[in-house]
Amino acid sequence: MRLYLLALNPTDSVTEGFLPAAAQMGLDVTVLTDQPDAHRRTYPDIEVLACDVRDHRAVITRISTHHRPDAVFTNSDHLQTQAALAADYFGLPGKDWRAALRTKDKAEMRRRLAAAGVDTVWSAELTEAVAPDETPYPCVLKPREGVASEDVVLVDGPEELVAHAKEILERRPGAVLVVEEYLPGELYTLETLGDGQVRHVLGGFHTELSPPPYFIEERLTYVPAHPEPVVAQVLAQLDSLGVGFGACHTEFVVHDGRARIIEVNYRAIGDQCDLLLARLLRIPLFELILRTHLGEPLPADLGARGDGAARLEYPCADRAGTLTHAPVAAELTVADVHLTYRPLREVGERHELYRTNRDYLGVLRAVGTDQATVARMSADFLGAQRWEIQP
Repeated sequence: MRLYLLALNPTDSVTEGFLPAAAQMGLDVTVLTDQPDAHRRTYPDIEVLACDVRDHRAVITRISTHHRPDAVFTNSDHLQTQAALAADYFGLPGKDWRAALRTKDKAEMRRRLAAAGVDTVWSAELTEAVAPDETPYPCVLKPREGVASEDVVLVDGPEELVAHAKEILERRPGAVLVVEEYLPGELYTLETLGDGQVRHVLGGFHTELSPPPYFIEERLTYVPAHPEPVVAQVLAQLDSLGVGFGACHTEFVVHDGRARIIEVNYRAIGDQCDLLLARLLRIPLFELILRTHLGEPLPADLGARGDGAARLEYPCADRAGTLTHAPVAAELTVADVHLTYRPLREVGERHELYRTNRDYLGVLRAVGTDQATVARMSADFLGAQRWEIQP
């Protein structure tokens, strides 16, 4: 069976998750990408074809002139609509392209939620650096189709809004920005997996952010089960968006018992959280996701482990410069906690300060059975490491 995997940059999810799962399933994989050289270096044994994957017409043409597809899949935020359209064109299982578009376009998501009567958030789209008269402050400014907290900033007044919008639009010519009311509350995620009929909730995470005005995710702690009323509210909002097929990563805040979606990433959670989730739950997560795209129903019970505790930590650069010293990759078990550290920036690399997850120097994944022990072992490990950045 032939799996077409649409990709932009090579990612850990593909390298350590989806490609090994596809091999285990005996699938023939063809990667379609606009960066073929990078993918061929990363996956030398996988067929890689050059394609303008941001254009669904190019994707359909590339597939139709190659081997017959059995599944079209992507775990990229930016390519969900294209993959959904291609799958639909070839009569294959996949996400509804409308739902993929609604979740990627943050302004359209707000309109859809409001029209369905499940949540109304004040928001407006900006194509120039202006401050709408009715803007409530504080507010959040972000790219309409952004990802990973890139150019997301908390704004306290109209002058600030105009200044930030001008700076972002100068770097992103042609981009559309969204300004929306700030939603207070603790930030969480809900991880789901569905086949269009059955939907499993895999738990979620409590996310700790950097100090305002930016929103860098610095630490995630696994939450086996959110309160049932909270889950019900989030699932109702996902239903109104048409989300229910394959993996979905939803970010939401809870304030006074009310759950309100911040954004929906219609894919598996990233930044190595999916790798942690598979190990924590002891399920073949990546294989299950791929099987939904092959049209196979999910089991009624995934057999997921229910006694796990986990944490992810992201040491971040606090300044621009060249990384001159950093710990190497490590894997160890201490006090029944399995620790996996992976560097995300090479020694000798120079970077600006981005105030997004591009500032991550590495990621620590910790899995155990007691949350306090997991937290302590994580802190001990990171406290013993050293990162140095020279101007």
